[in-house]
Amino acid sequence: MTSRSCRISTLGMVSALGGGHAQTLARLFAKVPPKLARGLELVNDEVPFVGKVTVPLAAFPEQWDEYRCRNNALVLTAYLQIEEQVQELLNKFGPFRIGVVLGTSTSGIAATEQALRVYRTKGAFPQEYDYTQHEMNSVADFIAAYAGITGPAYTISTACSSSGKVFASGQALLEMGLCDAVVVGGSDSLCELTLNGFSSLELLSDEISNPMSKNRKGLNIGEGAGLFVLERAEGGVQLLGVGESSDAHHMSAPDPQGRGGALAISGALQKAMLTPEDIQYVNLHGTGTRLNDEIEARVMHTIFENPPPCSSTKPLTGHCLGASGALEAGVCWLALSKAADYNDRIPLPPHWWDGEADESFPELSLTQTGQSLPAQGDICMMSSSFAFGGNNVALVMGCDFG
Repeated sequence: MTSRSCRISTLGMVSALGGGHAQTLARLFAKVPPKLARGLELVNDEVPFVGKVTVPLAAFPEQWDEYRCRNNALVLTAYLQIEEQVQELLNKFGPFRIGVVLGTSTSGIAATEQALRVYRTKGAFPQEYDYTQHEMNSVADFIAAYAGITGPAYTISTACSSSGKVFASGQALLEMGLCDAVVVGGSDSLCELTLNGFSSLELLSDEISNPMSKNRKGLNIGEGAGLFVLERAEGGVQLLGVGESSDAHHMSAPDPQGRGGALAISGALQKAMLTPEDIQYVNLHGTGTRLNDEIEARVMHTIFENPPPCSSTKPLTGHCLGASGALEAGVCWLALSKAADYNDRIPLPPHWWDGEADESFPELSLTQTGQSLPAQGDICMMSSSFAFGGNNVALVMGCDFG
């Protein structure tokens, strides 16, 4: 594997699995899966399972009150885990040579929901509410301002592919020479708008999601944040290729032939200069919805003659929407980065389900608890995110273990 000189240097992460590397790894590879809990009440009085973050979030500094909302508290919690490395890069290159590209689909909409309740009863918004919290660019603006970054800073909002697509933008900023390092990732927080919206589409499950099972009933919504640093540097975990596509088949349903997903995966492999046989693990989009699972399974068999081990981690985190691409890329990054902690084996995230395959579509090689790869030679992993409107992205990352 030839280094593409786009190193994914570090990761800050918070989700229903916990905060930071150690807690996330312990729960991700536990012998018994951690369970999601029931969360916000829907319009129809149901209380669905959600991937709610339960660890304490970072205290919000008073000088940034206009950004104060749960979504930005999530991304701040992730940022503080990588702050030392970012500050070193700021000192090395200067603030105007660092960029920030983040993804979100809800931003601070939850803060607006709460503010509107107050407005309805009192005729005025609460003093602590600022429309900045609601704006899509709030998350990137806040991290740039907090960190003292003055280079390009913007947010991508393409539903569930948002924080996967940021890797393509971050890599482009490096390749064009506009930045020497880029903070990429994303954040999304639970809110009633998305929960009720997915409920109206009959996509929510009244159980923990069960991807690829014949008994699957839908998805669980989650929240979280994941942040990385991209650098023009060799070694470590490398971003090898990003593939993007938009099939525009339907507002909320994927192309039934899976052409968009296949194009994104093929594009990522082409940019990485790899063949399908070079991929040793795939983190699936894996929502547990009727259409996604069937189409994704068919896409995998379209691309791979013999699909590699794969899994969906959404039963552990919930579907974190605009943050899902970053969080699932984070799962791959952790697996590649922590081989030394697992006796020089690369642990593969297990696929938690009931084991009852849907025989109406091709079978996949779903991972099991304790499954791993030897940390030898070139190890390449892929993470796929397929969003509403047929907006798709696939990431390939790898590490040379010699």
